[in-house]
Amino acid sequence: MGIQGMELCAMAVVVLLFIAVLKQFGILEPISMEDSSDSELELSMVRHQPEGLEQLQAQTKFTKMELQSLYRGFKNECPSGLVDEDTFKLIYAQFFPQGDATTYAHFLFNAFDADRNGAICFEDFVVGLSILLRGTVQEKLKWAFNLYDINKDGYITKEEMLAIMKSIYDMMGRHTYPLLREDAPLEHVERFFQKMDRNQDGVVTIDEFLETCQKDENIMNSMQLFENVI
Repeated sequence: MGIQGMELCAMAVVVLLFIAVLKQFGILEPISMEDSSDSELELSMVRHQPEGLEQLQAQTKFTKMELQSLYRGFKNECPSGLVDEDTFKLIYAQFFPQGDATTYAHFLFNAFDADRNGAICFEDFVVGLSILLRGTVQEKLKWAFNLYDINKDGYITKEEMLAIMKSIYDMMGRHTYPLLREDAPLEHVERFFQKMDRNQDGVVTIDEFLETCQKDENIMNSMQLFENVI
């Protein structure tokens, strides 16, 4: 994977990994009508009780049946109704035994932990998943921007983008062919800023990010790949 491929990887790897996690949870398995009624009962019994199905339907682009199926898989893996960061890291470590997914999982966890309470609840999970799988292009790009904006100040700095790229490189880049050079993440960041930092002030704003991405055919195509996964 060359440096251009790493750029697309940074946009798509979130979705690819969550598809793998969904399969690990058994969340993609179809749900029967009997399971449907059971899930509604279980929603009221879990220790961390999620929002009602109707409210989650309004917040996401999933149907009631899909939400019930997603909930069943989430509950089976996380009986307490919450996923802490250590558990999240263990999940991702399963998929990259030859690499180190710790740092990337940390950044991704923070992107899903919307209320910053140190845990991902079912609502956090399905709202993020709805954006990644069924959101508009702008919604997906805004989610990606939030992932790259590590300190959530509304700007992507070179330091933040380098940290993200190094985490992806640590997770999977060392096992690509041909092997990437050690300076590949830094080279990627420089190219990213040449393209995105329109006014050359050293940071990328959400407007710069959206405008540039929406003019890039490859990035736009990558945003459409996973719309019908579930």
